[in-house]
Amino acid sequence: MFGSHLRGARAYEETGVETGVMNADPHQLVAMLFEGARFAVGRAMFALEQGDIAAKGLNIGRAISIISEGLNQSLSWKADPQMADRLSSLYEYMQFCLSQANIHNDRSKLVEVDGLLGELESAWSAITPKRRQKPVGLQSMKSATV
Repeated sequence: MFGSHLRGARAYEETGVETGVMNADPHQLVAMLFEGARFAVGRAMFALEQGDIAAKGLNIGRAISIISEGLNQSLSWKADPQMADRLSSLYEYMQFCLSQANIHNDRSKLVEVDGLLGELESAWSAITPKRRQKPVGLQSMKSATV
C-alpha cells in the first residue's frame, strides 16, 4: 500500500528537480548542486544513525557524484585558474572525506563535508547574478573566503 505512494512521491520530486534544472540559469544550477550535495550528506548521516548501511553508502555515493561530476566540472579554469585549482583541491578533499566516512562509518567526516559545503553554498548565494563579472562557474567566488 505505501510502496505506490512512495514511488509517486519520488516521481513528483524528480519532476520538480527536472523542472527546476530546465528553468535555472548557471548561477542557480550551481546553487542546486550545493543543495543536492548537502541533502545527500544529510541523508547519509541519518542513514548512519539508523544503522542503514546501504542507504548510507548510496547517499555518500550521490554526494561524491554531485561534487565530482557537478561542482568540480562547473569550475571555470579559463576565467580564474588559481581559484579553480583551489576549489578543485577542496572538492577532492571532500570526496576523500566522504569515502573515509563510508568505509569507517565516521559521522564526523560527514559533518565536516556538510560544513564545508555549507560555507561554499553560503558564499555562492551571496553572489547575485547581477554582481558576477563572468557568466558561468565558480570563478566569482574569488571574493569569498574558501
